[in-house]
Amino acid sequence: MKKISQQLLKQFDAQLITNRIPSENHNFFRKWLRYYIDFCSKYDHRPKNTESLIHFINKLREKRQSKQQQKQAYDAILIFYKMFGIHPKWHEKPSPKNRFEKEDLSIREQTVSYNKNEVVFDNNWKYVYTGLSDEIKVRHYSPKTFKAYSIWVSKFQNFVQSKSLEELSTDDVKAFLTFLAVEQHISASSQNQAFNALLFFFRNILKKEFGRIDGVVRAKRKPYIPVVLSRQEIDFIIGKLRYPYDLIVKLLYGCGLRLSECMNIRMNNFNFDTGILTIHDGKGKKDRTLPLPETILSDLTCQVDVVKKLHRQDLKEDYSGVFMFDAIERKYKNAGKEFNWQWFFPAKELTYVPETNEYRRSHLHNRHVQKAIKSAVNRVQLTKRATAHTFRHSFASHLLQANYDIRTIQELLGHSDVRTTMIYTHTVKSRTLKESKSPLDL
Repeated sequence: MKKISQQLLKQFDAQLITNRIPSENHNFFRKWLRYYIDFCSKYDHRPKNTESLIHFINKLREKRQSKQQQKQAYDAILIFYKMFGIHPKWHEKPSPKNRFEKEDLSIREQTVSYNKNEVVFDNNWKYVYTGLSDEIKVRHYSPKTFKAYSIWVSKFQNFVQSKSLEELSTDDVKAFLTFLAVEQHISASSQNQAFNALLFFFRNILKKEFGRIDGVVRAKRKPYIPVVLSRQEIDFIIGKLRYPYDLIVKLLYGCGLRLSECMNIRMNNFNFDTGILTIHDGKGKKDRTLPLPETILSDLTCQVDVVKKLHRQDLKEDYSGVFMFDAIERKYKNAGKEFNWQWFFPAKELTYVPETNEYRRSHLHNRHVQKAIKSAVNRVQLTKRATAHTFRHSFASHLLQANYDIRTIQELLGHSDVRTTMIYTHTVKSRTLKESKSPLDL
């Protein structure tokens, strides 16, 4: 893909702020700009020629990009044009003189014509995603929740063809959920996620009661038995991983962590004196403590030294600290520069924040870890499908196999309900006693 100069990206980021584009959409707008520049280079179009945008949108349509994605790409390139004072002719709105012209204008404002093809963009829907983001932030839900909910709302918007928000009803939801089950054949868990997303959308964005949803075809949820690796298989995978991914997998398996929990570990999560790792704000915003594996204590202390060295280097370059959470940045202004708040697995490069014109350090991206694990699993040639979460499954199953109490395992995993933990009873062989005995005789 053709690279864009940093100067152009900074100018584009400034325009995004000027046009009040929500910060969570900035990466998407940058992506569309890169795709547009690359498209123009590949197909010999001039980026500053408005006709190139027509061909670009048509290309997106050919690749079956959703209407929402086409609209977002269109908005991104319009902002790019604004940087150079370019205004497409079809984007200009003539002033209406009478009632009939006003009605005609209101129809034309909702459509953008590309080579006799029309894509309908209901302007009311663009406020939905900003509202969705605000409502999720108020409730302190995970960014992943916003991502998942916005995807389902976008798919629902495409299904109803950007129908007016006032006209939406539970009948549209029924039709959409039935379509997902019958036509798309999506899993039961995905259907439940879509249902929860639309329930949140109706109640908190549209301020409507959802009502009863009867007669919807739903996929049956199959009993799920997790994939569990043997200790030998885990050792083989670790042997194929390079630093720091080998240490990450040791923590995933040794402490039963979720990948997001592992990546969000900071220096202040460790208590090496007592050999305890504290997980803050795990799934469901729950905290828990875990024993550190003694066999990797030397590896952990080496990683601490690596972070110290990187921290000293960052301070010399006068960086703005690591990314912080909630309001702690305002409460303790220099907390991001303090060593105890540094990420245990820091990203290799600093991240530029255009809103504040500063550089900050993030943690290692989940996708890099997933890619490294997948590569290692392929090289080991396992017969099982293993992911980052498989090591958490293996942690629970191996403890159960070693006769640990199910309640203890529940606490270590951070499960709210013991029924969630009970699924691991299916991953180990049952041990049946032929003769029952009183505990007094054991």
